[in-house]
Amino acid sequence: MSREEEHAASVDEWLTTKQVAALFHVDRTTVSRWAREGKVGTLRTLGGHRRYRRSEIETLLRNRSTTLDPN
Repeated sequence: MSREEEHAASVDEWLTTKQVAALFHVDRTTVSRWAREGKVGTLRTLGGHRRYRRSEIETLLRNRSTTLDPN
């Protein structure tokens, strides 16, 4: 792994539930349910809000037909 790749991996961007919902064209409650069910990893802020790692979301978007069910 190059230094640029290592740096990019260590400084990953975090997305809000609303941003993830927009990327998948689903409701925010669907994204929250995926998090509760363990289908997507999250980080909780001190205020209790969920944050989603952009790299994981991008991987899920590429593989969404086999990984996530909106229902």
